[in-house]
Amino acid sequence: MDYNKTINLPKTDFPMRAGLPKREPEIQARWEEEDIYGELLKKNEGKPLFNLHDGPPFSNGDLHMGHALNKALKDFITRSYAMRGYYTPYIPGWDNHGMPIESAIIKQNKLDRKKMSVPEFRSACHEFADHYIDVQRTGFKRMGVLGDWDHPYKTMDPGFEAEEVKVFGEMYKKGYIYKGLKPVYWCPKDETALAEAEIEYQDDPCTTVYVKFPMEDDLGKLPTVDHSKLFFVIWTTTIWTLPGNLGITLHPTESYALVKAPNGEIYIMAEALADRVMHIGGFDSYEVIETHPGSFFEKMLAHHPFLPKTSLLLNDEYVTMDSGTGCVHTAPGFGEVDYQTCRRYNMDMVVPVDDQGRHTDYAGKYAGMKTDESNPVILADMKASGVLFAQEDIVHSYPHCWRCKGPIIFRATPQWFCSVDAFKEEACAACEDVRWVPEWGLDRMKSMIRERADWCISRQRRWGLPIPVVYCKDCGKPVVTDESIAAISALFEKEGSNAWFASDAADILPDGFTCPHCGGKTGFTKEEDTLDGWFDSGSTHFASMKKTQGFWPATMYLEGLDQYRGWFQSSLLTAVGAFGKGAPFKECVTHGWTVDGEGKAMHKSLGNGMAPAEIINKYGADLLRLWAASADYHTDVRCSDEIFKQLSQNYLKFRNTARYCLGNLDGFNADDLVGPQAMEELDRWAVTRLNALIEKCEQAYKDYEFLVITHAVNDFCVVDMSNFYLDIIKDRLYCEEADGARRRSAQTALFLILDTMTKIMAPILAFTADEIWCAMPHRAEDDPRNVVFNDMNKPFADYALSDKAMEKWDTAVKLRGDVNAVLETARADKKIGKALEAHVSLHADDDETAKALLSTVGISLSEVFIVSDCNITSAPADEGSVIGKGASFPGLTVEVSEAKGAKCERCWMHNPKVGDNPDYPTLCPRCADVVAHLPQF
Repeated sequence: MDYNKTINLPKTDFPMRAGLPKREPEIQARWEEEDIYGELLKKNEGKPLFNLHDGPPFSNGDLHMGHALNKALKDFITRSYAMRGYYTPYIPGWDNHGMPIESAIIKQNKLDRKKMSVPEFRSACHEFADHYIDVQRTGFKRMGVLGDWDHPYKTMDPGFEAEEVKVFGEMYKKGYIYKGLKPVYWCPKDETALAEAEIEYQDDPCTTVYVKFPMEDDLGKLPTVDHSKLFFVIWTTTIWTLPGNLGITLHPTESYALVKAPNGEIYIMAEALADRVMHIGGFDSYEVIETHPGSFFEKMLAHHPFLPKTSLLLNDEYVTMDSGTGCVHTAPGFGEVDYQTCRRYNMDMVVPVDDQGRHTDYAGKYAGMKTDESNPVILADMKASGVLFAQEDIVHSYPHCWRCKGPIIFRATPQWFCSVDAFKEEACAACEDVRWVPEWGLDRMKSMIRERADWCISRQRRWGLPIPVVYCKDCGKPVVTDESIAAISALFEKEGSNAWFASDAADILPDGFTCPHCGGKTGFTKEEDTLDGWFDSGSTHFASMKKTQGFWPATMYLEGLDQYRGWFQSSLLTAVGAFGKGAPFKECVTHGWTVDGEGKAMHKSLGNGMAPAEIINKYGADLLRLWAASADYHTDVRCSDEIFKQLSQNYLKFRNTARYCLGNLDGFNADDLVGPQAMEELDRWAVTRLNALIEKCEQAYKDYEFLVITHAVNDFCVVDMSNFYLDIIKDRLYCEEADGARRRSAQTALFLILDTMTKIMAPILAFTADEIWCAMPHRAEDDPRNVVFNDMNKPFADYALSDKAMEKWDTAVKLRGDVNAVLETARADKKIGKALEAHVSLHADDDETAKALLSTVGISLSEVFIVSDCNITSAPADEGSVIGKGASFPGLTVEVSEAKGAKCERCWMHNPKVGDNPDYPTLCPRCADVVAHLPQF
């Protein structure tokens, strides 16, 4: 008789091979057809709101791994909140204006913006940005990210632009926005000002110089010193700034020495730095002839080393004694601190470098040279004239443009600024009301706000929101009023910001509009600069979230670490500055950079780059999502093919665990679960372990620690399930009656495990979890359409074992490990084949082990060890048995011998009672009873 047909073999259509690259697009198409996002909002309407406001990526290229990490994390969070009883609208957005778009279109489309009209160039940028919105949107949807992809917000949309103008107007009305001439970061290649958030620092080699400035006028304070041999010595790393020098700044209270060298020259420098400076200058000996505080030299004049002008001696407490000479080269056109110092002395501003980084006529013979070209020429000239005291070649950290990657310069130009100083304390106070993840984000944000200079919000670009300012032709003053802002906002709402460039100021402003400063009616001209892109994205909380999405503040902002000085900060500053309502977010979560497997930045030129599309096509989107969830995303996240191969193994452990459950739940009625009292204790042990997983993962979702979830689920699948529980219950599942109490007990546990694990992993493995959900049985209260429509499970407290009972099972788990080791030895010695051919005897050699064995009373150890029989005995071991000592229990002796009785043809267990039922002479009593009740027998 073929008893194989009587076995309850697993049955499921759920495939072992995932085939995600092929299967996921089919699932995604079903989601779109069924409008899963819209249906999810309908289902959760009226529940507490959780709104993750999307930080808009630039629409200027294909998706990279940073995009994938960011959007995956956001989707984990919105899905997990939806499955915990929240209403979770997610409106994706894009940042469309500014240099990233201009640079990309000029490079890719070979455009020359200077040969195009402004409207033509802006229209080309608009089309370019729209194209990459579609490209990126397709990629994000392929990743399984749920959101309102048909109605994203765009910073270039007319409605958005109209609202952003109002933000500018509010901040101007409060006096926070002004126009001034002061040094800013300037990119000579892109010919525009830059914000702090657009600066990247790189190590550059440079020649640092010590330069002699001859004394011109000592105010009669040094009558005994030969002025023809008297010099102030300054130090600088930027030779090209020397033509812009207007002063030399000393610390007012530090001691400055007149140092006489063997060559007869006398150098003025900080006494604390004299020994080091003189050594650099090549002097082994020198004489300090007198010392004075820095204030002694104030308002003296030195002669410029190579231009026909003088430099004023200044005092300021920012001068330090940790480098240089203590005499600071001061060029107000090239540095913020220099500018502030010179303002206190009412000095004129000089900016001897133009938009392209070329010296102007002010620089004399160096006019027309680019700054980097002038460095070696100026150096050679100073050597030849004898004003060079010393030089050193060093490597220093220097700011570069984030877009073109070239070195920037500091350059004073007329720009529009936001006076952050005016509301710094309010902004810092707003930070206190935010939950920062990680917690150090609070201190980081507050320190960045406190230490920052005023925000330069103007850009010399064509593709951006025009600064909504007009100038009176009569008095020349800038004009911003409620009326002008309303008119400009209405124009942009109707026609878009291109209308600014196509219309005259008279056509934009209300009829009869007059200058509020002088009453002039001659007319007005328009501002030509555009707003900083960070002002665009920093206004999304008002122009999109509040205006069109209907809520404020957001529950959460989530972006990369660089956004502390970018979007997080610009959003905070516009919210506090314009509306005074505090931060526009209640929580702020940050993630690190994506790097290659060795921790290096990824670049195409290095050949170490990975693209999300490449990974999706090879492994599937769920593996990309698992990658994002399996690393500590607060630091840099590594990605390499080796990492994805390892993640594939982890994924398969989860998938195969689910498939095991599905196969053994064929025909199971989920509305008829076995109750706690009727459930076998081993099954209750599994559910109790499941409860611990639920609690751990629930807290991890609250803490946004997805790494904890993926590791916990993987450990549960491998340690608790595969290595222990699922192995043990195979006999019950396969060999007991199909609807028998013992099998249904195990099936109930499997159902609770599968149902729970699928929900826990649904926010992370979006496609696979839905695939499992559609293949598994459900209860009447479940929503079978998609797993995301169902709440995550709470612990099944009624099924939980007591702590004492769990301690008993912990002992059984350890004993199983010790027994398995001896079984392996017996198998290697050819004493047994399979474990079911073994009889195990346990001997306690000490009281501790005896106590442990006694605690397992009530547990079927033969079932736990998957052997035919097991006993605890004090009798001597049989001759010929395989003997081994325990590892978990050193006082344990494990004896393995051949199992007694014949082998049951159906379950393969050895049993002395095989054949007791004459109708089934090759079956054990259990199997004979099961077969006897089958209809076909």
